[in-house]
Amino acid sequence: SGGSRLLESFRKWYYNAAGFNKLGLMRDDVLYEDDDVKEALKRLPEPLYNERIFRMKRALDLSLKHQILPKDQWVKYEEDKRYLEPYLKEVIRERLEREAWNKK
Repeated sequence: SGGSRLLESFRKWYYNAAGFNKLGLMRDDVLYEDDDVKEALKRLPEPLYNERIFRMKRALDLSLKHQILPKDQWVKYEEDKRYLEPYLKEVIRERLEREAWNKK
C-alpha cells in the first residue's frame, strides 16, 4: 500500500541521514554496548566478529581523517544485515528467563 511504501522510503532516507553507512558501518555496529550486546558479541562466530572489527577500525580511521568512503562503498539499506540480532535475542531471552527464575 501507499503508506507502507512511504514508511519504507522514510526508513531509507533516515538510514542514509544517520551517516554511519558512509563510514562503512552497519546498524548492528553502532548499537550501544550494554551488557546484553557485550554478551551477544562474545557469541559471534569469529569471521563475523573480525568483519565487525575491520569496519569499526576503518570507520575510526575515516573519522579521524574527516573523510567518508566513496559512494559506491557505502553500506546500502538493502544490504545491511542484522548480523547480531539472533545472538542478541538469545541473550535477552536467557536473561529474562534467569530473572524470572530468580523471582521464584
